[in-house]
Amino acid sequence: MQPVQPLPQEIPVLIAGGGPVGLTLAALLARHGVRSLVVEADEGYCTGSRAICIARRSQEILSVAGAGAALAAKALPWTGGRSYWRHREVLQFHMPHEPTQRFAPMVNIQQYHVEAFVHQALQQVPELARVAWSTRVERVQPQGEGVLVQVEDAHGRHDIHAGWLLACDGGRSTVREQLGLQFEGTQYEGRYVIVDIVQKTHRPVERLAWFDPPSNPGSTLLMHRQPDDVWRIDYQLRDDEDAAEALKPENILPRVRSHLEMIGEHEPWQLLWSSMYNAKCLTLPSYRQGRVLFAGDAAHLVPIFGVRGLNSGLDDAANLAWKLALVLEGSAGDALLDSYSLERVPAARENIAYGAKSTEFMAPPDFAFSLMREATLRLALDEPAVRPLINPRQSAPIAHADSPLNGPQQGEWSSALAAPGQPAPEALLRGSRGDFHLSQCFGTDFTCVVFGDGSVPHAVADLATHGVAVLDVMPEADAHGQARSRYGLQHDGATGLVLVRPDGYVMGRWRGLDPAPVLACLHAKGLQP
Repeated sequence: MQPVQPLPQEIPVLIAGGGPVGLTLAALLARHGVRSLVVEADEGYCTGSRAICIARRSQEILSVAGAGAALAAKALPWTGGRSYWRHREVLQFHMPHEPTQRFAPMVNIQQYHVEAFVHQALQQVPELARVAWSTRVERVQPQGEGVLVQVEDAHGRHDIHAGWLLACDGGRSTVREQLGLQFEGTQYEGRYVIVDIVQKTHRPVERLAWFDPPSNPGSTLLMHRQPDDVWRIDYQLRDDEDAAEALKPENILPRVRSHLEMIGEHEPWQLLWSSMYNAKCLTLPSYRQGRVLFAGDAAHLVPIFGVRGLNSGLDDAANLAWKLALVLEGSAGDALLDSYSLERVPAARENIAYGAKSTEFMAPPDFAFSLMREATLRLALDEPAVRPLINPRQSAPIAHADSPLNGPQQGEWSSALAAPGQPAPEALLRGSRGDFHLSQCFGTDFTCVVFGDGSVPHAVADLATHGVAVLDVMPEADAHGQARSRYGLQHDGATGLVLVRPDGYVMGRWRGLDPAPVLACLHAKGLQP
């Protein structure tokens, strides 16, 4: 038996919370050579499916974190879904997708698998990242040059001085409570029972929703297939139902059985896990408090409808990791971390706005909303124009249009998809070793995407000496024409430079092949990669 490794007295970065956001932050920081310690109150990965839908952008982030191959091997991809009112279909939707894309628009996988895959990636770099399970944060005391954090494990209490504390400890964050911070926003009354069952099925993987189904009259019900023959079923409770009674197996089983019989799923099944949920639209007004930064559910709570919770938390991790790494290595002042909050708080508010609209449809908060929903569903039976109102508005990357890090856009560009503040568009390219995706080149460094008409000029190539990766997209490499079209250069003779941040967001773009404005942009933003 190996001896228990003592907790350090000092650490550059302490991450409170070993869920998917905290673990991913540790993995992304390790990519930058930053050492961290994750402390998690639970003894291991979460139980039950919890967050199950991983968006395309999140798949990119998890790939950078080292979990991409394991995720792709296990997860179930899907591209759309169906909604029913009572026994009739009222909506079939499809998310944008094409065969050349690197990732599906969405995949289903239980949260504990995501945690395990990222943790396995961390175990490949033990000198940079460590997870201390069964270790709970007890006290948080900000200090001038760091944060003093008291934690408790099986061996007692320990004081750890952290240069930076990243609070990823969930909706009931101890760190947030210790600092006396309060969420702002709305909490809805509608309650859902969440159930995992195991049952074999041949149905395709898609999002399924029923409004007032004959199997559970008056309820709204959702179903998602997951790996290992697991169904995730969410169904709404009536206002007069007692929560404790509703979670008893003898009350869950008949409802699930009734619905499975209604949709023709007759294979034997077994209850695995259940929980209770109600929608919350809450956020902190700022995600930075000195040397304490908040991410994931510790920073914001977003309704599950539209699957924006975990996905927005992983976006937090991608946004924060490179900025903190630059600050720690001395390539940027710590004012750079203010941009984390300035970008991610508006993103959370946008996700909350979409989530609130979906929540008001999925779990109407009052009689007026219920009447509006029923009218919409009735009309949708025969009026295709009404059906988009039922669309759950699945998670999509949020643009940082007003970010203080956005650089200029010089010259004429035919597409706004790659304007500063937008997530860098994907493209399938052709290289000497075969086809590859543009997103595979992002994740750690600033990248200058070069659209030239021949060889890369020496001055542009010299950007590499300044810590900026140079990616030459020659016309012959862009065999499908995707890169030039999506980045705003329609014909082969056009030239331009696009600067992409380490988290895959466009920072600036310039027509021509003069690298001086690229360096000037980085200098103006206080960045010296």
